[in-house]
Amino acid sequence: MVEKLRLMAVHAHPDDESSKGAATMARYVAEGHEVMVVTCTGGEAGSILNPAMDRPDVLENMAAIRREEMARAAEILGIQHRWLGFVDSGLPEGDPLPPLPEGCFALVPLEESVPPLVALMREFRPHVVVTYDENGGYPHPDHIRCHEVSVAAFDAAGDPDRYPEAGEPWQPLKLYYSHGFSRAKLLAFHEALLAMGQESPYAEWLAGWGADRPDVMERVTTRVECADYFPQRDEALKAHATQIDPTSRWFAVPLELQRELWPTEEYELARSLVDSTVPEDDLFAGVREKVTA
Repeated sequence: MVEKLRLMAVHAHPDDESSKGAATMARYVAEGHEVMVVTCTGGEAGSILNPAMDRPDVLENMAAIRREEMARAAEILGIQHRWLGFVDSGLPEGDPLPPLPEGCFALVPLEESVPPLVALMREFRPHVVVTYDENGGYPHPDHIRCHEVSVAAFDAAGDPDRYPEAGEPWQPLKLYYSHGFSRAKLLAFHEALLAMGQESPYAEWLAGWGADRPDVMERVTTRVECADYFPQRDEALKAHATQIDPTSRWFAVPLELQRELWPTEEYELARSLVDSTVPEDDLFAGVREKVTA
């Protein structure tokens, strides 16, 4: 009899859940646990990154199409899904950067954006929460705001004096951060592809990697083995057809090679209210013992 545990992953846009931690979530669902993804924005400002979807009818219905894509990805991963309901801020470009659009997620005050996430935490009652680090994984304003909102909600959800209208208090036991790309991982795939006599899509990326830029692996505390669920991860990614080109470098490395070289997804344990020794191989380490005690 498996003790059912609950994991909540908070993301900025639809498709983020499939590119960050999707195989981990699919593994825990397969093991009988409950997983909920909360998406902070509708992804309305996302560019079309798949040439096959770059059509006027798609542009005209971007918000609705991204909702359909998210529903399909959730079905593939077996997760529950909720929208937080805020508006995509877009990724500002230029020098100087243009101002963010009025009313977008990154500009909504925390006193307005935190309570709905607190309410979802109190409803779903997650034992573990996963979100981005303070850099957002990459410096998109919505990713950084997602971090801020998630951490604030984690701290408030168990406090009966905060947001009493948001439901009965519930304190998650662990908070994890996911990070951006790892140079070590890219290098492992790059060298393996070259050794096989194939072209690597990572050469330019690695060449531009500054020597002073630290590898996110330096912060990793937890590596979850989930290679058996890489196919589900890839199918969930492809469900976001406006954002993911199936011929892109996302899929350049054969799955068998990925399983051999890098069979894990990585996290940083940021807060824990249970005893757990790092390094870990399970987001529920320490939680299982606490819940079954």
